[in-house]
Amino acid sequence: MMDKIIHWNVDPVIFWITDSFPLKYYGLFFMSGLILAYYLVKWIYNKEGVAVDNLDKLLTYVVVGTIVGARLGHCLFYEPHYYFTHPIEIILPITKINGSYEFIGYQGLASHGGGIGVIIAIVWYAKKYKTNLLWILDRVAIATPITGAFIRLGNLMNSEIYGKPTNGEWGVIFVRDDLIPRHPTQLYEASAYFLIFVILFWLYRTKKPLLGNGFIFGLFLVLLFIARFSIEFFKENQVSFEDQLSLNMGQLLSLPFILIGLIVMYLKRKPSL
Repeated sequence: MMDKIIHWNVDPVIFWITDSFPLKYYGLFFMSGLILAYYLVKWIYNKEGVAVDNLDKLLTYVVVGTIVGARLGHCLFYEPHYYFTHPIEIILPITKINGSYEFIGYQGLASHGGGIGVIIAIVWYAKKYKTNLLWILDRVAIATPITGAFIRLGNLMNSEIYGKPTNGEWGVIFVRDDLIPRHPTQLYEASAYFLIFVILFWLYRTKKPLLGNGFIFGLFLVLLFIARFSIEFFKENQVSFEDQLSLNMGQLLSLPFILIGLIVMYLKRKPSL
C-alpha cells in the first residue's frame, strides 16, 4: 500500500542568479500563468475584432493589482499585528535576520487580496480608457483560472499551502516540512481552476449571444470561490488564530465573492436562459 504515498522533496529554487537572489519555481509559474492568460485574452480580442492597442496596459494593471492586492491581503487578513509593527516588510521582499535585512522574496500572498486588487485595477483601467467594465471583466475572468492554476502549482513546488493529514495510507509527504501523508490541496485547486477555465471558455464559445455582459464574470466568482471554500476543508490553517474559527479565513473571505457573483449573474441573466 505504500506506493500510494508520494514523497515530495523538490528544491523551490531552480538556481541562484546571485548569492542572495534566487530564481524560484513559484515566480516562474506565476509569470507563466500571467503570460498564458494574456495571450488568451489577446486571442479573444482578435477574434472579436477589438483593437489590442491597450492590452499591454491592461496586463500591467492586472499584474500590479494582483501583486499589490495579494500582498496587502496577506498582511491585513492573516498577520496584521506583525506587519503593522514591520511596515517596511509589507512593501519590500525583505525581513530582518540577525539584525540586518535580507532578501527573501514575497512569501506572503493571499489570493482573495489578489482578486480584490485585480478588480480594482480593472475598474481603474476601464474608467481611464473608457471601456465597458463588465465586458473586460468577462474576458479577463475566462483567462484568470489559468493563472490561478499555475500559482497553485508554484505553491506545490514551494511545499506550501498543503492539506491536512489524510489519516490513511495515501497522500503526499512534504518532506521539507514533516513526514505526514497529506492532502495535496495545491493539486486539488489547480485541477478545479483548470476545470473552471474549460467551463467558462465553453460558455464563451457556444453561449455568448445568450449572455449579458458580466454574466461570465459572475459565474467565475461563484465557481472559483465555491471551489476555494470547499477545498479549504482539506487545508491546514495558515495562521494559528484560524484554529479558533468555525470557518477559516479563506472560507470567510470566499463568501462575499460568491454572493457578489450570484447577484451579478442574476442581474445580467437574459430571459432566454
